[in-house]
Amino acid sequence: MITVNAMGDNCPIPVIKTKKAMQALTGPETIEVLVDNEIAVQNVSKMAASAGGQVSSEKLGDAEFKISIAMEGAPQAEAAEEEAVCAPDARSNTVVAVSSDRMGSGNDELGKVLIKGFIFAVTQLDTLPKTMLFYNGGATLTTEGSDSLEDLKSLEAQGVEIMTCGTCLDYYGLKDKLAVGSVTNMYSIVETMANAGKIIKP
Repeated sequence: MITVNAMGDNCPIPVIKTKKAMQALTGPETIEVLVDNEIAVQNVSKMAASAGGQVSSEKLGDAEFKISIAMEGAPQAEAAEEEAVCAPDARSNTVVAVSSDRMGSGNDELGKVLIKGFIFAVTQLDTLPKTMLFYNGGATLTTEGSDSLEDLKSLEAQGVEIMTCGTCLDYYGLKDKLAVGSVTNMYSIVETMANAGKIIKP
């Protein structure tokens, strides 16, 4: 395990530090990068993914984020030479509203596979949503045991606000099982939807 401490560094320094660590690899290795803001998470993650890394990220605290990059070795020459770019915040004023733990109607097992795939697909968007809302059955997706927790934590680390209906958590007896994001209320859900540029519902 290689740790790159980029806490307090402004762009493009976190990207440059990470790139140097990647170029020094002589075989399979995991690099952990510590940064203090969502933009650095987005920039480092994008660079590492383009260099062939398997990237995940998580929010450790208010201003502490960890990016994990699994590499098979040093990146190819073209990827290694790619210029370090300070991209703007990759979030739009889009809200994703998830009201069920499955997607579509028909077969429930297929629906659960589809919703997991949907949330993963959100992590791959060039422009991430600003907020993801979870209510009714969708509230179970942000709690312990959910198959989508890793993807949701990665989105949260990149600045996507994850909000789950408190009434719904209470109803399902999951108030103490919330594992990502924060608890919200119906007024905030309505306000967030009303102010959204676009709403996506799976």
